[in-house]
Formats: sequence, C-alpha cells, structure tokens
Amino acid sequence: DDLPECVQTKEFANLTREQAGLYEHVVGKMIGEVERSDGIQRRGLVLSTLVKLKQICNHPAHYAQAGHRDGAPMPEVSAPGLQTGRSGKTNRLISLLEEVLATGEKALVFTQFREMGRLLTAMIQHDLDCETQFLHGGTPTRRRQQMIDRFQDDEGGIPVFILSLKAGGVGLNLTAANHVFHYDRWWNPAVEAQAIDRAHRIGQTRHGFAYRLICEDTVEQRIIELQEKK
Repeated sequence: DDLPECVQTKEFANLTREQAGLYEHVVGKMIGEVERSDGIQRRGLVLSTLVKLKQICNHPAHYAQAGHRDGAPMPEVSAPGLQTGRSGKTNRLISLLEEVLATGEKALVFTQFREMGRLLTAMIQHDLDCETQFLHGGTPTRRRQQMIDRFQDDEGGIPVFILSLKAGGVGLNLTAANHVFHYDRWWNPAVEAQAIDRAHRIGQTRHGFAYRLICEDTVEQRIIELQEKK
C-alpha cells in the first residue's frame, strides 16, 4: 500500500503492409492444413501457427530469424536502421521510449523470445542512440549481476534494459526503472504481473507505468478480449 501508483495501459499498433501479407499467408496455409488433419496433429498445427503469428506481429525479421520456411515472401534486411519501419509494434515502442528518455527516466522491455530481444537491442541502440543491454536465460550469473548493477546505477548510462520474460520475470530488483513494456504477451496475467513487479516494488519512489503492446485485428487482440471476458 505504500508503493506509488502504477498505471497500466494497452498500446495498440497496426500491422505494416509486409506484416499483414505474412500474417494472411500463414493463416491461409494453416487453414488448408487443418482441414486435412485431426487430433493431436491438428492441435499442434494451431499452436505452432499461433507462435508464428505472434512473431509476425513482433517483426518480420523475428519471423524470418526463427527459421520458418512457409514460402512467404520476406525481403532480408540486416541493417538496424532499416528494420524499425517494417513493424508497427516496433515503431510504437520506439515512440514511447523516446518519451521516456526525454524525461530522463528508465525502462524495462520484456519479450518472451530471445531472437526478438536481440533485434530490439540493435534497433533501440540505432534509433535512440542509447546503450542497452539484453538479459536472457543464457546470460552467465556473474554477467547477470553486472548488468543489474549497471542499470541500477544512476551514473551507469543504461536507460533501457531488455529482458526475456523467463529470465527476468522473478527475483530481480530493478527499481531504477519506472516504465515497464511488455513487447509481446505471455497470455498469463500472473507472469506479466511478476515482471512488472521487478520495478514496482519496495524501493520504488516514483509513479510506475506498465504498457502492453498489442497489434490490432490480430490474434493478440483476440486473446486479450477473451481474457477480459473471463
């Protein structure tokens, strides 16, 4: 009860034309395959397609780096400066982070995908000209503590800390940040709440802000609506 208020909001983004083309292709391919399958195979197709659609909503390069070969047209663009505009969600995140940095505050960005964490690191460093760091399950224990200490240090110069949801969802004290972004959704509200609590916990003296990024008219929005109905 002594903690400052934490305001939680949903931030909506539109798919780019490239994302929408990929999304439509994957859905169409899945529908055709589902009609020819049943039982466990059918459920597996649906679940694997959900993961692919989440990756497309994140960024076309994320979908490509995950190694999918579905026959969908995907131009390969490696330069970080050319990547941001390919994703409506990434554009929205960069815009929100610009506002955070302008106030001199710090932010945590959570993603459940290691590939996306690496992409976000490169794009944020390029577009916002600031140093970032990415903590994931493969980070050595000593390096993990060094990253936490640097972020918590007011003189550390690390305004944006990117974390995989599994590696950074529990056991961390990151009160230097008062902005928390869920770049993609875990679908489990309890897991997301634990991640927000990395910043909104004892020692936090500023008002907190948590943002859940959602692509409109996609599976992301549909599942949020289902959760809210429940």
